[in-house]
Amino acid sequence: MARLLLVEDDETIGQALSTSLTAHGHSVSWAPTGNGALRESRLGSFDLILLDLGLPDLDGVAVCRELRTTQADTVIVMLTARDEEMDVIIGLEAGADDYLTKPVRLAELHARLRAHLRRGESITRPDTTEPTQLGDLVVDTSSRRVTLAGADVPLRAKEFELLARLAAQPGVAVSRDTLMSDVWDEHWFGSTKTLDVHVAALRRRFSDAGDGALVPTIVTLRGHGYRLDVPPSA
Repeated sequence: MARLLLVEDDETIGQALSTSLTAHGHSVSWAPTGNGALRESRLGSFDLILLDLGLPDLDGVAVCRELRTTQADTVIVMLTARDEEMDVIIGLEAGADDYLTKPVRLAELHARLRAHLRRGESITRPDTTEPTQLGDLVVDTSSRRVTLAGADVPLRAKEFELLARLAAQPGVAVSRDTLMSDVWDEHWFGSTKTLDVHVAALRRRFSDAGDGALVPTIVTLRGHGYRLDVPPSA
């Protein structure tokens, strides 16, 4: 059983989600406002937070950012009617791990939650793999640390796992299905757009390295997936 925090101001939606999540064996705390969610987050820890970005009192992205400071290791899944990529990216940069677009399909919701909770358990296992260096990029899975041109690169959990998966096979084409299975879950259900959003976030992290840095390139392979190419001069 997981302890969940549901942040949803619509009473009908909130009641339906709370009832469904409880029926699946979870312990659910329901906060209808951003301030209520922040109060709940200070009272105890949660395994996963479902956060509606359209809140009546506070900006949902600001709430997400604050929740991340009090619930550092908790999975945060955004619930949003805004499905434009930039809105999703802003939410992910604020600390969210994934998103679902309203109206939420319950089957997809429960599948996503199972996937995230399973992945949350798996990343606690020790990793003894040697660091991988690609140009000026170093990926150390044992410490979950990434450096670029000697500077630490702060990555969200899924950003790190995606980069580590691509870096494990530089120059090799990796399919979308393989990336979703290895980074998210083998039983992933619903849209895989979250993969594209995380790739876009990684590309922006690389672009911050500045001119002269030897940075790998994430190549989009249309109809297939992605490939991480080593810098030519590395």
